Amino acid sequence: MAFTVKSVDWENGKPIIQSLRKSVFVVEWRIPQASEFDDQDSTATHVLILDRDDEAVATARLTRGGELGRIAVKRSHRTLSIYKTLFAALLKTAKQKSFPTLNVVCNLDSVAYHRSIGFKPAGRVFMDAGVPRQRLKCKAKQFPLPDVTQLH
Repeated sequence: MAFTVKSVDWENGKPIIQSLRKSVFVVEWRIPQASEFDDQDSTATHVLILDRDDEAVATARLTRGGELGRIAVKRSHRTLSIYKTLFAALLKTAKQKSFPTLNVVCNLDSVAYHRSIGFKPAGRVFMDAGVPRQRLKCKAKQFPLPDVTQLH
């Protein structure tokens, strides 16, 4: 199936991005809506993946601080191909913005795995919507595909 990848800002993509993220994070993962949307959305670069009917099936963002996150993919499209496409678009944007290091936030139980593929802890463990999480960093040039099931 053919997909279209778009980079959008918050103003132009807000309704579509909000709908996807609400569906995945608020409804499916039961994350409070107040925790899902933050002030970084307005300054981040957002990526959308659209199917052949121009329907959004995935989104993610790259913040001004170099953090990749808010990765929301419709359940019916959660394939390695979609995640690779999403991360390729994020990494292309990061390269254009000359980020030397990229960050992700993962669930605490996946830190060991992420360390084994080259990520390093950055800061302390913190609570995010009632879930213990760890921020991890990796050099942009060496960024591997993380365990996307453990990211937010």
